[in-house]
Amino acid sequence: MGTWTLEDIPWGAFDSSRVNPELVAIVKAASMVESNADDYRRYLNNVFRDDERLCHAIDRWSVEEVQHGRALARWAALVDPDFDYPRSFDRFRDNYEFPLEVTESVRGSRSGELIARCMVETGTNSFYSALADASDEPVLKEICTRIAEDEFAHYCMFHAYMRKYLRRENLSFREKIRVAVQRVAETEDDELATAYWAANRAGQRFDRRSNAVAYARASLRYYRPRHIRRGVEMILGALGLDPSGPLGWTATRVARAFIWYRVRFTPRVGVVRARLTEKYPRLDVFMQRT
Repeated sequence: MGTWTLEDIPWGAFDSSRVNPELVAIVKAASMVESNADDYRRYLNNVFRDDERLCHAIDRWSVEEVQHGRALARWAALVDPDFDYPRSFDRFRDNYEFPLEVTESVRGSRSGELIARCMVETGTNSFYSALADASDEPVLKEICTRIAEDEFAHYCMFHAYMRKYLRRENLSFREKIRVAVQRVAETEDDELATAYWAANRAGQRFDRRSNAVAYARASLRYYRPRHIRRGVEMILGALGLDPSGPLGWTATRVARAFIWYRVRFTPRVGVVRARLTEKYPRLDVFMQRT
């Protein structure tokens, strides 16, 4: 890990005529999430406080994640000089809280925590690979390619420690599945919704659901079969399953169908929800709590 710096990015090659405007909001939001890695570092160091080697690896991981955020924010500012990254990040931090003082993993075990980290790195590797392929702007393509490579290296690091802890804790397959599914489902959690809002919609009232949907739809539409297939391989690998053969094929088809559904139909659900809550204001309060 740690093979590049911001000075290695060819900033002078930036070409505004080749920017895909639909990617800008995604990049702004992603810069918020990546820059928040220091909070996760504190949390993970608490969980693995007596594992000096892993804590050292986590510290290096955090530095690289923050660099990702800085690179994305710098590119976004080239496209939109009015993008105030420090102010947007402060807004994000003020509205999103992460449990920093815990001493045990929220996943129930250390190996479960590392499985969850593998799920996160799988998602980010797929995400930045998709953005790199979707962008014709050379600087963003370079940034996203480098970040995707970093995220795969992070996956390998967490995977290696996961195997070490699984030998100690002997987590059941059912528990592994539970953690993996739970973490994948959290891709629509408050963090991503708040990041999208803080970076792009600060003048509006924050609504978790609508911002989560906007972020998901904006990003998932760029996923291609190869990105989905690679993500499924990494997820199954973290669960100790063979991604080749019928299992991998079936899981990939299910993932493709899910993403297709999210891109095509979720916005329509949002329109219906908006109409209902406009007519029945009390319904909006109930749905905000669910």
